[in-house]
Amino acid sequence: MGTRISPEQTLIEELGVGRSTLREAVGALVHLGLLEPRAGDGTYVRSSSELQSVMVRRASSAQRDKVLELRTVLEEYASGAAALRRSEEQLRELRELLADADAASAGEDTAAATSVDALFHRAVVRASGNDLLIEVYDYLGTALTTSLGGLPWDAAHAEEHAGLHRRLVAAIAARDAGDAREAAAAIVQLTRDHQSDASRASDASRAGENQ
Repeated sequence: MGTRISPEQTLIEELGVGRSTLREAVGALVHLGLLEPRAGDGTYVRSSSELQSVMVRRASSAQRDKVLELRTVLEEYASGAAALRRSEEQLRELRELLADADAASAGEDTAAATSVDALFHRAVVRASGNDLLIEVYDYLGTALTTSLGGLPWDAAHAEEHAGLHRRLVAAIAARDAGDAREAAAAIVQLTRDHQSDASRASDASRAGENQ
């Protein structure tokens, strides 16, 4: 991704097609989100997969609450499967990411905490051993995690969030699929509550400014 395609005339010569045919093909790929035209700079590959492009675009345009519901479905199942299928190496990775998340939170680095959190949840999904689920989750990674993060957590909610992650790792380590699923669902629910609280606080602030 991010590679600039060859100029129009070069493609015409390389592919042996007419200008109108090439432009129709490029236009279709732009419509699908696979190519991105940049004024004065050419056309770039936006996504190497039509499925990735369509899914990311759809998730990014959906209501945040709907994205959280989808995240619950995917992560709850993945966490239960990870508890049954994870390897010792994958368990070590989860514990290392858990330590990294604690360090980022202690340093009050919101951007770093969000990034580590995204890596942690991807690692849980990879430990599920379900290749299709891993592929779908990777396609939706940004829409499901990073776009939902970035808001500061107060101390109480941050500790609850960290505690649920520790519970999830403990359940995966113990191969307790039921508790892993419950912990994963609780993490997303906490995120949902946090987003709602932040939204209400923002609305109240704006209302106060307009008075």
